[in-house]
Amino acid sequence: MLIKPKIEDIRLVLYYIGRITVAVGLSLLLPFFTAIFFQEKAPQIDYLFSLGIFLNLGFFLILFFKIEKELRWMHAMVIVSLTWLLMPILGAIPLYLSGHWRSFLDSVFDAMSGFATTGLTLVQDLDHLSMAHQMWRHQMMFIGGQGVIIMALSFLGRGIGGILKIYVGEAREEKIFPNVIETARFIWVVSIFYLILGSLILGGIACLEGISLKRAFFHGLWIFMAAFDTGGFAPHSQNILYYHSFPFELATIFMMFLGLINFNLHYSLWIGKRKEFWRDIEIRTFFFTVIFTFLLVAIGLAKIRVYPEAVALFRKGFYHLISGHTGTGYMTVSPFEFVQAWPGLAMVGVIIAMGLGGAACSTTGGIKALRIGLVFKAFIQDVKQLMLPDNTILVEKFHHIRDLILEDRHVRSAAIIFLAYLMLYVLGAIMGMLCGYPFLESLFESTSAAANVGLSCGITSPAMPTILKLTYIFQMWIGRLEFVAIFTLMGFLIALMRGK
Repeated sequence: MLIKPKIEDIRLVLYYIGRITVAVGLSLLLPFFTAIFFQEKAPQIDYLFSLGIFLNLGFFLILFFKIEKELRWMHAMVIVSLTWLLMPILGAIPLYLSGHWRSFLDSVFDAMSGFATTGLTLVQDLDHLSMAHQMWRHQMMFIGGQGVIIMALSFLGRGIGGILKIYVGEAREEKIFPNVIETARFIWVVSIFYLILGSLILGGIACLEGISLKRAFFHGLWIFMAAFDTGGFAPHSQNILYYHSFPFELATIFMMFLGLINFNLHYSLWIGKRKEFWRDIEIRTFFFTVIFTFLLVAIGLAKIRVYPEAVALFRKGFYHLISGHTGTGYMTVSPFEFVQAWPGLAMVGVIIAMGLGGAACSTTGGIKALRIGLVFKAFIQDVKQLMLPDNTILVEKFHHIRDLILEDRHVRSAAIIFLAYLMLYVLGAIMGMLCGYPFLESLFESTSAAANVGLSCGITSPAMPTILKLTYIFQMWIGRLEFVAIFTLMGFLIALMRGK
């Protein structure tokens, strides 16, 4: 029997959403000050207007729905799901006001792509977008990569009960410290440290490549934001190809790799436990899947000699494989080159890499290396068990932060999410085919959206059907939150209408 949520449950959800809305709204001050710095008059108005909407809505929800009530798992999941729907809608307002998006739906698409760290975009004339709007596009990725809720916890954490439940609802299960607020703040400290270092490295390379100092600094900042948070937005329509720089590409590969690492492993590296890095099941699984998928890409490209030189194969083939596997979506070829020059086998290699994704508790999307590793270990365990006497009890261990015994609950959880992602990839591909696109290209674009990657073979454009835009928005949303919070929201709404 479904139990109908009470008015107090709805008030509690709206109150927490209000607090998070205020926290995200205050972050609009950065693009606003960017507009002042570059003397961009219209964007200043855009961001003041948008800031007003964020703060007015946030404080309205806080003042009118404040309630003292224990936060349950249901509340937490609903808060997370609705927050991740509302923030892209509100975040799309300044984008739409810029005039560079054909419709408000297109700007919502890009805002969802930003917060979900996907990187697919429907922007028009990106090369002439204002510096303030460029800042907001990449800032959304930086917020979304660490987590919208993580940001709210970091800066508005005092007085929030049930924080752990909200934290888990945002597809993060692991705590670095016993206190969740301390964990959230550590994630931001690590991210900001890398932001400063990465921006200096990329900005310095851009300067050496002939870009002016001021532009080089901002390009380095934005490219790092999207690389570390495995997003894929870039300030120019040619993406990373714009820079025509091998050192720049190498630097972004390193930063994409930083973004895929579990924040627990970042902590281990920070305190000097470097051996943990090589022992962890996620890192070992990731390197195995990189080798496997790159072999597919390399064999496919070599058969028709798309890039006959080793350096070109690395800069095009390996770069896109890593970009896809880390869930970043940076490109050094045009989307149409995937279709026109890349053979099917190479595209399949990238599709598999995109679908698998990086590490859990990182900024990446997709199935995640931890789940792949657990399913593989369970398979090996079953094979070993069949080869042993019937009364033998086989214990399989794996190392993830610490030594753990492989249990049925680990495998069951990993397998469920594994199958859910596969279904999401296929359903998106079917929708693409219903809209008239070929199967392989539809699967490529669907996997890119659902795994929050951002690589495109040309389907994603302002001219694509509205139903496909909505499909990809849904895939980015549910893929970023890894299903559980979304299904809880659906159950909450059904109970609201039909519960007793």
